[in-house]
Amino acid sequence: MMHADRTNRTALLVLAVLLLAVGVLAGAASLGLFGDTVRQEPLLDNVVADFVDRNSSWLWPVIAVGAAIVVALSVRWLVAILFSTDRTGDFDLPAEGGPGRTTLRADAVPDAVSGEVESYSGVDSARARFVGDSARPTLVVAATVEERADVAALRRRIETEALTHARDALDRPDLEIRLDLAVTTRRAARTA
Repeated sequence: MMHADRTNRTALLVLAVLLLAVGVLAGAASLGLFGDTVRQEPLLDNVVADFVDRNSSWLWPVIAVGAAIVVALSVRWLVAILFSTDRTGDFDLPAEGGPGRTTLRADAVPDAVSGEVESYSGVDSARARFVGDSARPTLVVAATVEERADVAALRRRIETEALTHARDALDRPDLEIRLDLAVTTRRAARTA
């Protein structure tokens, strides 16, 4: 499934560039930058109407197919925006030494990691979530730290404490983690 945000930005950028190019060319033609002949011609010349009339037996079916492709791509785009998610499902943890299993909600570990990271001195806010397949999830942690905080020390503390706790809770020492740190000029309300 395509990533909706990236696809939106790309499609809108292409559309914007095309519309800007058409507008610039039309403006240049109206100012006479392509010569007085082009400036005096109507926007839709009869040459276009003549071409459509001469080739209507194959042109209209091609336009219909092109329109159908545009509609199909638009529907796929809307479905991706409205229904896609990159979040994982719940985790099934096998019971140690016996039958049964434990189901861990997908938001339990990220909530615990966020709370732990936010309790660290110098951290303004933190968010965490799982993305990807529940068989090989990635824990994405984003923390905003104070400008005066020792960012390197905070990163080490997050990695050695909160992220280690997350790996231990899931019994996945190879859990892939992406840590994003941002610095803010405002001071955190809590200092622990």
